[in-house]
Amino acid sequence: MDFRGKKYERGSNWSDPEVVELLQLWSDESVQMELESCLRNQHVFNRIAEVLREKGIHRTGDQCREKIKKMKLEYRRIKDNQKTLRGGRTWKFYEVMERVLTNRPSIAYSSLGGSVIAHQVLQGAPGVEGYHLHPQHHPAFGSPPPGAFIFGHPPKLGELMEIKCEEVDSDPCMTPEPPPELMYPIGSGEEPEGDRGLGLELDGTMGDGRGEGQAEASISPSGFSERNMACSSGAGAGGSGGGSGFRGGSSLGSLPRLRKRRRVGRGREPLDEALVRFLSSQRAVEERFLALEECRLQREAEAEQRRAQMEQRRAEMERQHEFRMFSVFTHMVSALRPDLSPPPLSRRGRAREEEEEEEEERGGLYPRPSSDPPRASPYLSSRGNQIRNFETILQEGYAMYHADKHDEDKNPSGIINLGTSENKLCFDLLSKRLTQSDMFQIDPPLLQYPDWKGHSFLREEIARFLTYYCKTPAPLKADNVLVVNGCGSLFSSLAAVLCDPEDGILIPTPFYGVITGDVLLYSSVRLVHVHLDSQMSGSDERPFQLTVEKLEKGLEDAKQEGISVRVMILINPHNPLGEIYTPTEMKEFLEFAKRHELHAIVDEVYMLSVFDESATFHSVLSFNKIPDPQRTHVMWGISKDFAASGLRVGTLYSENKHVIDALGQMAYFHGVPGTTQHQVAHLLHDRDWINQVYLQTNRARLKASRQYITSELNSLNIPYLDRPAGFYIWADFRKFLREETFEEEIALWHQFLNNKVLLSCGKAFECSKPGWFRIIFTDKTYRLQLGMQRLREVLDDRNLDNQLDGLKKLSQSEEKTKPSPSEDKKKPSQSEERRSLGKSEDKKTAVHSGPDHALDCSNDDIVEDTLQSAPCTGGLDSLIGVLRQQIRSSDWLERNTPELFAHENPEVFEVFNKLIERSKE
Repeated sequence: MDFRGKKYERGSNWSDPEVVELLQLWSDESVQMELESCLRNQHVFNRIAEVLREKGIHRTGDQCREKIKKMKLEYRRIKDNQKTLRGGRTWKFYEVMERVLTNRPSIAYSSLGGSVIAHQVLQGAPGVEGYHLHPQHHPAFGSPPPGAFIFGHPPKLGELMEIKCEEVDSDPCMTPEPPPELMYPIGSGEEPEGDRGLGLELDGTMGDGRGEGQAEASISPSGFSERNMACSSGAGAGGSGGGSGFRGGSSLGSLPRLRKRRRVGRGREPLDEALVRFLSSQRAVEERFLALEECRLQREAEAEQRRAQMEQRRAEMERQHEFRMFSVFTHMVSALRPDLSPPPLSRRGRAREEEEEEEEERGGLYPRPSSDPPRASPYLSSRGNQIRNFETILQEGYAMYHADKHDEDKNPSGIINLGTSENKLCFDLLSKRLTQSDMFQIDPPLLQYPDWKGHSFLREEIARFLTYYCKTPAPLKADNVLVVNGCGSLFSSLAAVLCDPEDGILIPTPFYGVITGDVLLYSSVRLVHVHLDSQMSGSDERPFQLTVEKLEKGLEDAKQEGISVRVMILINPHNPLGEIYTPTEMKEFLEFAKRHELHAIVDEVYMLSVFDESATFHSVLSFNKIPDPQRTHVMWGISKDFAASGLRVGTLYSENKHVIDALGQMAYFHGVPGTTQHQVAHLLHDRDWINQVYLQTNRARLKASRQYITSELNSLNIPYLDRPAGFYIWADFRKFLREETFEEEIALWHQFLNNKVLLSCGKAFECSKPGWFRIIFTDKTYRLQLGMQRLREVLDDRNLDNQLDGLKKLSQSEEKTKPSPSEDKKKPSQSEERRSLGKSEDKKTAVHSGPDHALDCSNDDIVEDTLQSAPCTGGLDSLIGVLRQQIRSSDWLERNTPELFAHENPEVFEVFNKLIERSKE
């Protein structure tokens, strides 16, 4: 194993045999000379580590150096506090360190540049028995001369090889007790580590020797006091004032003095306190780790408990569903047998009925809108009261959603939002891109008042962006671009500068309902609706088709009412229909606006959200010739196409300079922060990321999410518009209404809210027919699944109520047509007449419960399309036959045995047995 990569790992413990091997290598005379000859001696310890690895001791050079340093520290501490050893035991390696540090060899210096020359260099790896292995076995250390010892002269017999691993106690009065980390039993194989980076280096200078063998005590580069022999340049063997110098010849001049490093940390705390502090911090870290581990285990236990609760709830819902289905069957049998009284409810049924009655008394989980007009506030003007009391169905639902928002961990029973058109599928892509370094540049102009139309760099980038993606015939001009905080602000500003109060704006319905408040609250401008119908008529080729004839009729009706229409709004791709208008249709609409001198506001905010490859979007800006360019204004924003509705950036392009200047004055109230403009400019400039990463991934996710919702709608037998753009599906829920009124549609919308799922009803979009809803599919899969499950529960309850109402009406009609016994005897042919009447009533019921009002029970086959799948040709007998056929063809009885049902619902089972016995009679 190679440990050279762990440069800063210094905390490993050393065993006694490892320390002995380290001391044998380090105490060699040649190693000591090389260590004293240079200030940076890390390479020496690296070679010592390599030799140790040859012996099977895996240590790094840093670890070897730190171990020697700790041992020298301990030796110095004991030596400074104990001048004379007395009886007892002290540190076990004290004698070895004493012998090595007090007998260090002298060194000689070269006169060329002041470089230090060691007598011998560590060149090879020692063997197991000695230090004279051939260098070819150790290529990392070079090639010494044949027969030379690798670490200089061979050690004297019994000098280093007799290192004893024992402790000799010293006088407790002279030597303070070492910390417990340094006291361990002999042969334990463990030794605690000291503190890192103590910086115990002493300052000292080389002194001139007086006589051979005499030298001042100096400080070694390792930071410890030891003897250093002075060196001179005399030519003879015993020059005056000479020390034991190098006798290589007279060419060597006087040697420069070696400057030693000053010891740092002379006033620092003792080693004991440092070790205590280190151990305390280590203990705190361990306690923190244990606390985090306990927290993780607790969270896992809570998650497991939530999963168990969800499983229990699912099982309870399945049991309730089976109970409802059996209740349907019993009610049907009782309705078909008028002589039988309705069976008593079980305990669960009675509890459910009581809860429904209490809910009706309270007005439901959410308060219904009151018919009484709200009181005016004396603190507001009439317009202020109008703004305060203005509330649409969309705002009501959005407020309820924010008050009880679904959260998988904190609020799993909260409201699932399938009503707000917001893309939640690409947060991972946007967060990764918006947190890159180029997004966080803040220049002084970004923190100052900008041009209210938008910073020039952003307007230029938007012009290039629209030129590329709208496929304009010529580059767009940045001076014709306006930037404000969202498309809602654009609608408000355009209504203010293009219309007078009480003027009208022509708009086809259904449309995005928030536009009503956008143009009304600021400017008191009203919308003139051009109603589109789901039923095709005349030259229509598809439901809700917009034509010039319908626009002409809407404009004529507005003139008859005395409304001055100044503007027309077109949404392409359409919200909520998902319609994409062809270039031919858009040119016809713009020609209509030109004939009547109407401004045309074209909202293209979903232009990049077309997920079907077979569909193609054509922007108005791509036309070679716009019919009236001075009255045509194109809107776009990043809220939809870039899934960034929170950044609030909307743009307008118009060739009319007067309109841009007027909007620039209004933009003072709707400005975008400079930092946000910087981010959006960089986002739109990154064309490679948009084309290769974002758009491809976004379209694929849109398509997959929409496919899931459409499959659910197909299983529920709910019609919908199949359109290739947007975040929504326009679905037909009319068959679940008790009667086709907007009051019933609002009641169904509230029932969805009571079951914690938010949709947008057709009334909020001014749809001409009740029963249409917009379903948003741009959300995470688990939220879509939970939302559709809650929606299905509401529809099942609605189906049950509608079915019971139909059976009740059928029973009443049978009672009216049933002849008396006397009439039966006098006129036997009346039975034929009764069958024909029953047949006609069955046909009426089948029409009522047909494709628009059919009961859908796709989860259970027992009553699947009971009243619409088979014609009722024989009156009540035929209906009973259909029920029996459904029972035989279904596996419901296999999954719900009589024994199981008798155990779960004993009272209902008794009633069922009585009904069976009576039917046999």
